[in-house]
Amino acid sequence: MMFSAQPRFAGLAVLCLTAGLPSTSSATEGYFALGYGTAQRGLAGTGVAFSQDAMSGAINPASVASVGHELNFGLELFAPSREFSTGATAMLPANTTVKSGHDLFAIPNFAYNHPLANGAVLNLAVYGNGGMNTSYPNIANANCGPFTGIFCDGKAGVDLTQLFVSTTYAKKTGAFSWGIAPTLAVQSFAARGISSFAAYSSDPAHMTGGKHELSWGLGLRAGIQYDLSPQVTLGLTGQTKFNMSKFDNYAGLFENAGEFDIPAAVALGVALHASPTVTLLADYQKIFYSDVPAVGNTSTTLGLLPLGSAGGPGFGWRDVEVIRIGAEWQHSPSMTWRAGYAHASNPVRSEDAMFNVFAPGVVEDHFSLGGTKRLNERDRLDFSISYVMANTVSGYERTPASTAASTITLKMHQVSAAIGWSRKF
Repeated sequence: MMFSAQPRFAGLAVLCLTAGLPSTSSATEGYFALGYGTAQRGLAGTGVAFSQDAMSGAINPASVASVGHELNFGLELFAPSREFSTGATAMLPANTTVKSGHDLFAIPNFAYNHPLANGAVLNLAVYGNGGMNTSYPNIANANCGPFTGIFCDGKAGVDLTQLFVSTTYAKKTGAFSWGIAPTLAVQSFAARGISSFAAYSSDPAHMTGGKHELSWGLGLRAGIQYDLSPQVTLGLTGQTKFNMSKFDNYAGLFENAGEFDIPAAVALGVALHASPTVTLLADYQKIFYSDVPAVGNTSTTLGLLPLGSAGGPGFGWRDVEVIRIGAEWQHSPSMTWRAGYAHASNPVRSEDAMFNVFAPGVVEDHFSLGGTKRLNERDRLDFSISYVMANTVSGYERTPASTAASTITLKMHQVSAAIGWSRKF
């Protein structure tokens, strides 16, 4: 019974997305994606209390209860700019600005919503959560003696990507909708160019090298929506912490011998149908990065506790809080327009700036525009563009030879464009 109408679409989507996992990267709210489907990106990721399409379940599983029989495909082209500038550093290249390469990524998504005989729906969604990616060139570095590279070990960078395969059961009864979504997470990680930190590691043989490794885990996502009136809908959603299998090849880098879990998150929202053609949206989200030691532990314990040890150094990220607003206007039966803004708190502390050369997720302000063109009775085309303003965080290099003049400034901004196709059955 499950997906009996279009089984080939689900299998093809999972195969394509899983095969493309190592090359996918995104980073907006920390390393969580701004939005997962094209229509949601046009609203800056708002939608906890709003049902748009089969991809809406990636924001709130309850959202797909009233979507109907639908198929979505989408593709985002994501272009992040990552760089850091230095002062009189002792290890990093001094008094210079270094930019990361690999600044264009293709991020696909897929969702299929299938109504059941009992009035509920079953939804399959496959999407990327984002990640961290940096790739710094093998540049000259006077602090390295005969060696080169930002950390005296040639080309340097990390590549963390995360993909979710979520199966949702959702139902609407009267004014109340609910959904529950057991979710499989797959993540890939690689790091290179950091062997200079081997002396600070509990397992120097397993901390760098550039080899991609996969990690797996399960989590649960759930949500509700309630129509307070014909004009107002409220929404609440959350996900558990995903306990992931360890990255054995990076047991000397990540806390507790390679442990890198996916944090829990909660969100609430409201949708106001201001008129038959205008809907206004507002969401609040909190992401609990501090509950994942590899991410939340401070890097200032470097030299006191070994990398890879229980309680050892991490990226020092704080929890992120996000406020989003969006508006959707149905201009005509065939054309809908969207706009949105999101502000995310910056997770990176100044004292952790050196470690976050590899993960400069410091952006805060996101602007988006988008729309939908209805092609015929069954098909529609979604599109969106997003711009994330540049933001900086400054701190100090932390090595035994560093001084108060060893400053580091992280900087990042982002641009993305997405397109999607949906079909009603």
